[in-house]
Amino acid sequence: MPSTSRPRTSAVLAIALIAPVSECGGAPQVRDLGASSAELGGKAIHRLMHARAVLPLAARPLAAEPVATQPGPSSCPAGMALVVGEFCPDVEQRCVRYVDPPEGRYAGYRCAEFAKPAICRGARKPLRFCIDVDEQGATRADPRPASRVSYDAAKQACAVRGARLCSESEYQFACEGEEMRPYPYGWSRDATACNIDRLELGDVGRLRDLRDEVGAHPRCESPFGVRDLTGNLEEWASSDHPGMHSHETLLMGSWWLPGRATCRQVNAGHDGAYWGMETGYRCCQ
Repeated sequence: MPSTSRPRTSAVLAIALIAPVSECGGAPQVRDLGASSAELGGKAIHRLMHARAVLPLAARPLAAEPVATQPGPSSCPAGMALVVGEFCPDVEQRCVRYVDPPEGRYAGYRCAEFAKPAICRGARKPLRFCIDVDEQGATRADPRPASRVSYDAAKQACAVRGARLCSESEYQFACEGEEMRPYPYGWSRDATACNIDRLELGDVGRLRDLRDEVGAHPRCESPFGVRDLTGNLEEWASSDHPGMHSHETLLMGSWWLPGRATCRQVNAGHDGAYWGMETGYRCCQ
């Protein structure tokens, strides 16, 4: 959980992407890197994600130039996909085989195969919305999606273009479809399909930047044609289940670590000011 005493991001950070530490000047501030520590397993990895890190003071704008993507359906803007169907809020997805042995560092996190079909426990609800096909913030100079983005910054970046952050339900449905797939591509885990299961996470206090470029994983695609909803970056969304989570500001889909990396993976451990090497965003409308 993030420290309650850490400084809030300033107004300028609401529309800015934090620059690397090497670009900073002036007196450093300190922030907590405790991202998704519940997933990591192992004392060394736990120390890595709970170490203190210097908050960069320099900033550069979130991408003003759009990422080149395939045109969206006629009812959605270019670069967005139309998601229409019946969403199940309460799903039972049963893992029948895990990747790691019971004594392994990541035991109980990485499911190799889920039982098919998933079971919907309750009534479905209709959803219709547009969602970015790709993670946002890439530029011609850097074709990777923007990282180190807070919820507050992501929310304003979406608002500038007349969009908003996705809700938890929208993110999950765009990822799993009406089949309620555990992974966007199906029922069996494929570490080559998405940017997941990377082991070289870095040294204590220095998470390595292992983002891949937008479009680098064409098989990491959901039934609606949306890419990288699991892995690469953990993306901000808004809770639409009041009182369910410790925060209403959610990180979805996991990032490049050996975590669950499922469509329903939710990290509710951070407030709107938090950012980390692993945090990114996309928009809905």
